[in-house]
Amino acid sequence: MSWYKPSDVGFATRNWLANLGQGARLFFELLATVVGSFRRFALVRDQIHFLGNYSLVIIAVSGLFVGFVFGLQGYYTLQRFGSSDSLGLLVTLTLVRELGPVVTALLFAGRAGTSLTAEIGLMKAGEQISVMEMMAVDPVKRILAPRFWAGVITMPLLAAVFSAMGIIGGWVVGVVMIGVDAGAFWSQIQGGVDVWSDVGNGIIKSIVFGFTVTFIALLQGFEAQATPEGVASATTRTVVVASLAVLGLDFILTAMMFTT
Repeated sequence: MSWYKPSDVGFATRNWLANLGQGARLFFELLATVVGSFRRFALVRDQIHFLGNYSLVIIAVSGLFVGFVFGLQGYYTLQRFGSSDSLGLLVTLTLVRELGPVVTALLFAGRAGTSLTAEIGLMKAGEQISVMEMMAVDPVKRILAPRFWAGVITMPLLAAVFSAMGIIGGWVVGVVMIGVDAGAFWSQIQGGVDVWSDVGNGIIKSIVFGFTVTFIALLQGFEAQATPEGVASATTRTVVVASLAVLGLDFILTAMMFTT
């Protein structure tokens, strides 16, 4: 007995292609709003405060505890090879290259991304977006664009906070608690971390993740069904799709940046 019909496959494929086209169209519309959005920077500023300030605590605390863990794990691993003085370099490179941008993006998707999706979805369910369209106000320029560019700006800043707190956490565990030489800890960081190839590539990753996570959150909210169930489903999809997209893009960007 057949569990599906060829027509079902065609219908699903057509819907997927239609959704892909709508998403691409919205993405390019958002990119085209860059000049207009920054002319009305007050709207972007308010969203930076909403997305960044309210996510700061979870980002900072998470970075600190990740630094604690890497300080412990890194020390016991390096001690086997007599390289415990390189603990600072190990912690810093791991954070600025990988964990800083990636974990920040995942936390941003769970905290700010879901908030954006729910906010846009509730506006759609309450017909506020339809009212704006009837009043000849473009919701993409007025509602979506300030949130989109705020997310792009906020992500690198939050990633920097995460990495800085992680390095402090590694210093607390390695130097204060275990007794690694403080001079060796900081000198290894100063001599081994390259601003362009390490920190710069981490910033590029965080910017790409900012584009990706914020766009997915806005798209899911904008395309959500105007019902409580539709908004809840869109919020769940935001976390799932954004998390998978971040992990997949991280592999691609790492292969491009650090493969010799």
